[in-house]
Amino acid sequence: MKNKIIIIGSGGHALSCFEVISKIKKFKIIGFVDKKNTSTKTLKLIGNDSDLIELRKKYKNAFIGVGQIKSSSKRNEIYFKLKKNNFYLPKIISVSSLVSKNCFIDEGTIVMNYSHVNINSTIGKACIINTGSNIEHDVQIGDFVHISTGAIINGNVKIGSNCFIGSGAIVHNGVEIGKNSIISAGKVIKKSLKPFSIIK
Repeated sequence: MKNKIIIIGSGGHALSCFEVISKIKKFKIIGFVDKKNTSTKTLKLIGNDSDLIELRKKYKNAFIGVGQIKSSSKRNEIYFKLKKNNFYLPKIISVSSLVSKNCFIDEGTIVMNYSHVNINSTIGKACIINTGSNIEHDVQIGDFVHISTGAIINGNVKIGSNCFIGSGAIVHNGVEIGKNSIISAGKVIKKSLKPFSIIK
């Protein structure tokens, strides 16, 4: 029997999460939870944030479908609200991804289609490892990090919590990126960065 799950948010990232989760065939997706008043063509809207207490009485699993670019604050807020209401946030790993059995991925994180996570890597809570990204061996990624589409994170890299790594960015081997940093699309990072760095 499939586990029932709800998705928080109903925008583009939520729909991408819907696609990945539906192909796993482990969960039955009940609907989206959002402030909007209209259902999507894909799945019905079943409530908003104020309904979480009642929804928890019916469903134990939830997933954060709100994206992250400039700031992780919204995802942080949703994560802690869900935990406060005793939801379980499973990790979601796409059937088309390539993930080492010898890595660690924490709760609420999604590894999206055609992504690669190599041996001895560690990925924190509620991260987005987006489509076609490559996480090489021995990488350490903190909580609430978005590794965007096609980004390449080379071996032994450390990325602090709440960071955003843009599409197609390349982080060289052994580099450390401090927490709350933003790396724009296509940038090549060869040297370590302090926390709150912004590379445009």
